Amino acid sequence: MPVPFADLQLQYQTIKGEIDRAIAGVIRDNAFIRGSYVDAFEREFAEAAEVAHCVSCANGTDALYLAMKALQVKPGDEVVTAAHSWISTSAMITHAGATVAFADTDGATFTVDPAAIEAAITPRTVGIIPVHLYGHPADMDAIMAIAKKHKLWVIEDCAQAHFARYKGRMVGTFGEVATYSFYPGKNLGAMGDAGAVVTNDASLAEHMTMLARHGGLVKHQHHIEGINSRLDGIQAAILAAKLPHLASWTRARQNAAKVYDGGLNQIDDVVVPEVAPERSHVYHLYTIKHPRRDALAAHLNANGVQTAINYPTALPFLAAYARFGLRPEQFPNAHRDQSQILSLPMFAEIAPAQQDAVIKLVREFT
Repeated sequence: MPVPFADLQLQYQTIKGEIDRAIAGVIRDNAFIRGSYVDAFEREFAEAAEVAHCVSCANGTDALYLAMKALQVKPGDEVVTAAHSWISTSAMITHAGATVAFADTDGATFTVDPAAIEAAITPRTVGIIPVHLYGHPADMDAIMAIAKKHKLWVIEDCAQAHFARYKGRMVGTFGEVATYSFYPGKNLGAMGDAGAVVTNDASLAEHMTMLARHGGLVKHQHHIEGINSRLDGIQAAILAAKLPHLASWTRARQNAAKVYDGGLNQIDDVVVPEVAPERSHVYHLYTIKHPRRDALAAHLNANGVQTAINYPTALPFLAAYARFGLRPEQFPNAHRDQSQILSLPMFAEIAPAQQDAVIKLVREFT
């Protein structure tokens, strides 16, 4: 049985009428840039995310840039972030004008280790960007305590953790700002690029809005120099149509994770995702560890199961950061995990028979 890594077409078919009506409405109203559909999505997402303000933008990468520019990041500053993640987080630290400092992951949940964050802080450090990687919340109590101790701001990268919770509280509500990606494969995904920044600070929200719209809130009135990072109306309407389904899709992902856990956690050499106490994992990705990862991936792929490696090279070891001369022993967990991680098929509509096929193939391999 072929098992895709994700099935966006299947998701579309389950709510086709809602999506088609949303797109038709935008075309009918010529509301392609900004407008009522974007405004409505911003209000609805802010309410769902349990924050006061949502500033939509073109993608999750821009969201990180807008947040740091609004927080007045400048050359000479340093910002600490996770050593194992997608490059957007670290690259936008650089593009905003600061220097990135990497902190190792915790060795269990793939999220950043608070002790490693504190070790990376210098007199030049101005902020911390924890990544809620794969859908699992970082240790926000410890991170916020470090931020308070050193008088640092916190931006939560929620690109993979839509509405995950930490001790009952929504991720994205701890720091000054949180950023979201709505890339098509995300738990809440558009049909193109899209992103947002959320905050409870009205002045930050206004500043980020101006930054995203060429520096003004009204056309031709430019108070600052901004960029062009606007969510288009069609993507906003699609996201608004999908948003009411996110809770049920999340439960489906969590139930699918339980099926994988039950079938895989007794297999030698397979390490299933660990969920820390009092945290809800929303399973954007279901990522296992295996010492013979490449051979296992080849076995699964040869038998019709699509897999992915998120991410095969930890950030400190990318060519983009060769200038820092970083070494594996400085990031032992990230360095080990990069050669062992494997993401298995995970989407809300995955069928039990598909999961059984994956589990059977993993068992046969080991």
